[in-house]
Amino acid sequence: MLNFIYLFLFYYFLTQNMQMVPVPAQAFGNFFEGDCYIVLNCYICASSCTADIHYWIGNTSSQDEQGAAAIYTTQLDEYLGGSPVQYREVQGSESPRFRSYFKNGLIYKKGGVASGFHHVDTNVYNILRLLHVKGRKHVTATEVDVSWKSFNKGDIFLLDMGKAIVQWNGPESNRREKLKAVMLAQDIRDRERGGRAQIGVIEGGEEQSSPELMKVMTAVLGQRSGPLQEAIPDDAPDQVQKTNVKLYHVFENSGNLVVQEVATQPLTQDLLNSSDCYILDQGGSSVMVWKGKHSSKEERREALNRATGYIKAKNYPSSTTVEVMNEGGESAMFKHLFKSWREKGQTQGLGTTYSVGKIAKVDQVKFDVMELHARPELAAQQRMVDDGSGDVKVWRIEKLELAEVNPSTYGQFYGGDCYLVLYTYQISNQQQYILYMWQGRHATKDEITACAYQAVNIDNKYNGAPVQVRVVMGKEPRHFLAIFKGKLIVFEGGTGRPGVISPDSGPRLFQVRGTNELNTKATEVLARASSLNTNDVFLLKTDQMCYLWYGKGCSGDERVMGRAMSDVLSKQDKQVVMEGQEPAEFWVALGGKAPYASDKRLQREEPPHSPRLFECSNQTGRFQMTEVEDFAQSDLDEEDVMLLDTWEEIFLWVGNLANEYETKEAWNSSLEYLRSHPAGRDPDTPITFVKQGYEPPTFTGWFNAWDPHKWSVSLTVSLITMGDKQSSGMYLDPQLLLNKSPSELPQGVDPTQREVYLSDLDFENLLGTKRADFQRLPKWRQNDLKKKAGLF
Repeated sequence: MLNFIYLFLFYYFLTQNMQMVPVPAQAFGNFFEGDCYIVLNCYICASSCTADIHYWIGNTSSQDEQGAAAIYTTQLDEYLGGSPVQYREVQGSESPRFRSYFKNGLIYKKGGVASGFHHVDTNVYNILRLLHVKGRKHVTATEVDVSWKSFNKGDIFLLDMGKAIVQWNGPESNRREKLKAVMLAQDIRDRERGGRAQIGVIEGGEEQSSPELMKVMTAVLGQRSGPLQEAIPDDAPDQVQKTNVKLYHVFENSGNLVVQEVATQPLTQDLLNSSDCYILDQGGSSVMVWKGKHSSKEERREALNRATGYIKAKNYPSSTTVEVMNEGGESAMFKHLFKSWREKGQTQGLGTTYSVGKIAKVDQVKFDVMELHARPELAAQQRMVDDGSGDVKVWRIEKLELAEVNPSTYGQFYGGDCYLVLYTYQISNQQQYILYMWQGRHATKDEITACAYQAVNIDNKYNGAPVQVRVVMGKEPRHFLAIFKGKLIVFEGGTGRPGVISPDSGPRLFQVRGTNELNTKATEVLARASSLNTNDVFLLKTDQMCYLWYGKGCSGDERVMGRAMSDVLSKQDKQVVMEGQEPAEFWVALGGKAPYASDKRLQREEPPHSPRLFECSNQTGRFQMTEVEDFAQSDLDEEDVMLLDTWEEIFLWVGNLANEYETKEAWNSSLEYLRSHPAGRDPDTPITFVKQGYEPPTFTGWFNAWDPHKWSVSLTVSLITMGDKQSSGMYLDPQLLLNKSPSELPQGVDPTQREVYLSDLDFENLLGTKRADFQRLPKWRQNDLKKKAGLF
């Protein structure tokens, strides 16, 4: 979805009778702690214009200002037709969506307009302030006392002197924090100083390396006496996933606020009545107010007040996030808390469902491979990298080792086995790989573990290029079906291992779903009459005959695919059986006639939920995530594991510099995410493992303007020091240096001295020693370390 963002900021003065006054663009992201602000975010999607309204409350703003902000927000919402989602933002606890508008961070300034402070003017240099910078994903900078006492070892501080900005990096701060602080300093220079201020950087603990800059800091702060404060722990990542979700009907009764519980998770859309207003409480982490389109005008106007009243009644923190929305204008987060959601006017159709125990019916069309490659957004929506015409190789886990499967049996999967399927295709004459790990329902834990282990071995054999996809039996994704050209058969149990004779189990019944060779599979079900469904084709295989049973609700295309599947499944004679005209022996083979599903088409269309991106963290010992709103490719952090939830599929993206523990735990983390999802998500939803630099179009298509070369260019950081001198540190992305032949290295790089192009942090991480200690080692030992690191 392409969004055109327009931001309008307004702030309130006590001295101007609480009137809304626009904030100049160069001051966007600056917030006085003593004021309240309204942020209007308008974006265009297709031909419609949508808006979000945020009202921001400073920590020292007055109750009058806060009340005025709520009133103006309601009036602005009414003026815009009631379609915007309203957000209440509290300083220090802003929502990810709000923070996403200010990519370089938020700056909290002391005082307020009423206290005589003035907003930022361009090209004004009589400034002296110290900014305490915190955060890796969402940066905030708070004005603190201009004193050494404000410093600590773990954070970054910007000493802003108007014409010069000195960045002091705490010795325990990390590379990502330093980079974010540089971007904030550059943003201040460019927007507030017209690009004329100079920026210098000091590494805390190595101040002796920057004597000129230290002279400037000492002139302002005085000599430092005593040790620095210890690092201040970062705030825990936002735990956006709360399983304790409740829906309340909130209304006035004789002047009293009545809160009546309606339901707990998983919630369904039919619980919402258009004549009422509701509060959805997500475990105290956020409160959402839903206003029905036929609710009274008074109820709608009081929505924000009722939300704050509810927060007080529950003794929740005053910083609790509040969202207010109208029927038809629900936020993506709100819809994600419901097990099912249908937009007004959404067409009925056969989509995908992941109901446990049921088999998904997939309505799919023919694909133009070139169009999928040219339009990654189409590949993402259809979950198809191509039409399945690439090369396929299949292995089965036997005695915990890999055993190649005979190509004549490709497409036959047994519930007692685990398989690895390597699919190879080309985009722009480059080989691409997908490695599917198919887990049988009755496979042992050892076999499932061996399957994952062998997948790593295959992945290493192809230098980490394959995209890994976990496939649980019965939940095969669309592209997996297309690979086997309408010949995919899933047997309930047993094994496909040669020499293993399955006991005679009598008649076997298979349910066939699909309309063409790209979306058809046959799944074994219990051979009982109750397994039948009037909407589908079934194959009943007995010792003497193979019956093709056509339900009244199946289409001609489905019957054609049923006939084709019967030829794969059985070489016996075939007999077509129309629903209602079954011979007696048909029912005898099924153990007798019995009721079965005979209503109209039972499949439901999977709701069109918006994709969501999360930064994953296990730092606190349990899986937590921070959501990235309005995400782009630049939000994929090389040091992180990111989770992209498209509802029908989960992607785990692993950055090249991601923590090894988090990488190993990525699978468990995604399973925990599904298990704890308040909408009651299916834990067997397909999970795709994507590594940085090997992203398939089914992943990149969810991002606007994906740049395939983003991570293949060098990273250059230039920092301007005090005076007119320029110090430029040229570092290269390690991936440009590791395991490369001399001809593959960037121009000008000495292949025998690759380590000199690494930053100090990369040098230490890759070689396991500091640069100074490395230089003291004998030459043979240096070469040994370089060889192990891939730098030789």
